[in-house]
Amino acid sequence: MDDKIIRLLDRIGETYKEHIAPDARHYIEVNIGRKAREMGYEELFEPFRETYAIVPLKTPRAGMKVRIDGRTFVNYRRHHSGIAIPEYVARAAGTTLEAFIARDSMVLNCA
Repeated sequence: MDDKIIRLLDRIGETYKEHIAPDARHYIEVNIGRKAREMGYEELFEPFRETYAIVPLKTPRAGMKVRIDGRTFVNYRRHHSGIAIPEYVARAAGTTLEAFIARDSMVLNCA
């Protein structure tokens, strides 16, 4: 399961690499379970179906914005691509990643 999770996280980072600014205030969420299903990792869908990766954005996207307290992300880790993932996902992948330090106030960009 470790290798599949790592490939999954790498794919998310690769998909959004042109939009990532690791220390940005604006972000979008990517459902890890759905992305796993898209990649054919059906066994990862259920454990991660309500789990989201955070993709910090270089520029805000059009649409609704929701202000989120940065303390929401206290147990998140920064993947080498710049995305942030919950600590339990990093543990499941068998990786040790540095802590994700969110801004005091983050802005979720909704489509």
